[in-house]
Amino acid sequence: MSQPSMNWTAIDADPRFQALHRKKTLFLWGLMIFSTVYYFLLPIGAAYFQDLFKVKVWGVVNVGILFALSEFIVAWTIAFVYSKKANAEFDSMAQEIINDAHKMGA
Repeated sequence: MSQPSMNWTAIDADPRFQALHRKKTLFLWGLMIFSTVYYFLLPIGAAYFQDLFKVKVWGVVNVGILFALSEFIVAWTIAFVYSKKANAEFDSMAQEIINDAHKMGA
């Protein structure tokens, strides 16, 4: 039994697909810009704010080390935020398109 072929041009032209693509793209660009800025704050801070980064917090642990470790927390948080948004919004929008994909362009 063969699968019916999909009309990818019709799917791409569907307003629901365009809305999904636009929402997802804007959301991902926002996350990417935030993560890139946060990532580059570490070398900028280490280069230009050395006195702040050298402040001891506990024993040999200083602000610079804590900021570096916070990069992991921020990355995990971004992944969590994206997965929640995808599960709550993007997946349901995509499922609607998938359910009607065989009818498009018929």
